[in-house]
Amino acid sequence: MCAQQRHFTMTTERQWQVVENLKEVQAQVVKAVEGKREARLVAVSKYKPAEDLMYCYEAGQRHFGENYVQELVDKSEKLPRDIQWHFIGHLQSNKCKAVAGIPNLFAVETVDSSKKADALNKACVSVGRNEPLRVFVQINTSNEEAKSGTSPSDATTVCKHIIESCPQLSLQGLMTIGMFGREPAEKNPDFECLVECKKTVEAEIPGKSLELSMGMSDDFVQALEAGSTNVRVGSKIFGARKK
Repeated sequence: MCAQQRHFTMTTERQWQVVENLKEVQAQVVKAVEGKREARLVAVSKYKPAEDLMYCYEAGQRHFGENYVQELVDKSEKLPRDIQWHFIGHLQSNKCKAVAGIPNLFAVETVDSSKKADALNKACVSVGRNEPLRVFVQINTSNEEAKSGTSPSDATTVCKHIIESCPQLSLQGLMTIGMFGREPAEKNPDFECLVECKKTVEAEIPGKSLELSMGMSDDFVQALEAGSTNVRVGSKIFGARKK
């Protein structure tokens, strides 16, 4: 077998595996919500090549998530413009303009303070976005010092600030990463906490309905059963990432 044929065979096998993984995750999402509500699957492609994303794109996937600003910028320039990008990593204030400048950015899921919201709002003005940018407020539901996110008790304050003081942003919902390595259980305290935060914020902001972005490869089914409307799945679709 020549090198070209071998490359074609390897590509075909890789494409088949990624697409099969995607279909399996999509089926699990549908089964978990059982028609009770709509749920969005975000395929998280951190460290994965553009070819892998195209396999999913050609299979109908449109929502993709990235953790790093430069990787998001690079991929958004190479890949189809109808992809809807989610930034799901820690956002530094000095990177807000680069993120806001991506035309097909669907949402920033990691606004963790009023100050960060102000920086992102200013960046949207600077780059001349045509419509308000969707944002999720990240909540540190596990109260870990090393993890970004506002405290559950401050969630309403940050949400109100976005609505009242950031006209270039549109509050989409709440997001949590949750504690890694939790033992499987009937109820996940991080998911329960975010659900309660949603109830509290909606009670304080009448008429506002919030999404919940929670659940990743190891627990997205449980998250959907707990009420998530947006799950971020990477390794279950693309395989393990390099360290």
